[in-house]
Amino acid sequence: MTDHRDAVLRLWGRQLYERQGEPIAWAEAVLEATGRPPTAVTAAMSGRLDALADSPSDRACLLFRTVAKLAANLRGDGRYDADVGTRIGPLALWLGELEPPLAGPLGDALGHPPDGPTSLVTVHAAELSRNRTIRLRAIDALLEWAELGHPQARAALSEVASDHRTQDVTVWTKALNRIALFGDATVEPGLLRALADTGHRGVRWSALACAELGFRRAVPLITALLEHPDPMVREGACEALGLFEEHAAVPALAARLNDETNWVRSRAAIALGQIGGDRALAVLWQTMMERRNPKAGHLASAIAAFGPPVVDDLIALTTDPDPDLRALACRALGSTADERALPALEHLAAHDLARTTLGGLVATAAKQGLRTAHRIRARTAST
Repeated sequence: MTDHRDAVLRLWGRQLYERQGEPIAWAEAVLEATGRPPTAVTAAMSGRLDALADSPSDRACLLFRTVAKLAANLRGDGRYDADVGTRIGPLALWLGELEPPLAGPLGDALGHPPDGPTSLVTVHAAELSRNRTIRLRAIDALLEWAELGHPQARAALSEVASDHRTQDVTVWTKALNRIALFGDATVEPGLLRALADTGHRGVRWSALACAELGFRRAVPLITALLEHPDPMVREGACEALGLFEEHAAVPALAARLNDETNWVRSRAAIALGQIGGDRALAVLWQTMMERRNPKAGHLASAIAAFGPPVVDDLIALTTDPDPDLRALACRALGSTADERALPALEHLAAHDLARTTLGGLVATAAKQGLRTAHRIRARTAST
């Protein structure tokens, strides 16, 4: 057990409980195997953890207290603390090495550690067909192994991602949230099928996974999702198209700037800022100037993403008669952190006491813009 030894022991320890048909009886057997007196075992199993305060601090203490805590939780609210469970394997192995007479009883109570990651990963993959609680634990464990680079875990996760119809939607979306750990060209057909299944509750994650992996054949399907009745799906489609930097999607994203849901409007603006180009900038600028929504900070932030080319126009906007537009210009200029913007922001911060539609002072927006600019410039100077 040379590769990923610590991870093997943590996950093995956690599963020691998760696979128990009689977890309380198992906990009692482990407590007895530590060699502590029967009175201590009885106190722990009855939930009297305060009685352990006076117990001797021998080498078995940590394992005993860990399992006693699990037993107390199980008897109380019935919940299992997986973080506590991860400590069992390493503590048991350590105790068996330090106290050879306990190695046998501990081995009988706990079983023997697996030979390596593969045996654990095989079990995790099989557990994906068990009940929902076990499936969720299994997908988390497989993601841990994929992060450690285990090829069998990555293969199992690819199978999950490739067929949304057979998967619990929560298990499936958990895998897609970490698609970069294991995704490759083999999952593209399955993700495209999932993307076409617009009634599936995980379609938003299909779009984002395709964007994460750069599957450009998904772009037309994702663009169509901008008209989906669920705002979460529309928001995800905007995000995915921004990740693709898809210029052909600019007109469809422009329509989402007037979406009925504020976070969809915001995400559409961010996407247009990521895509860039004259068309995207013109759409954002026009929408900001039309002032259809007094809460238009997302438009200012998106325009700021275009950087130096927009600074002069934003400075000119600080002299507009409309206080709303002057305040938005301040926000955008602050986000550009451009040196040319500082004098205009300083002037408005000192003199512009006009109020916006929402009741804020333009001077306050200018001060916030200055703080943002100085913070960005300081961070840039330190790197």
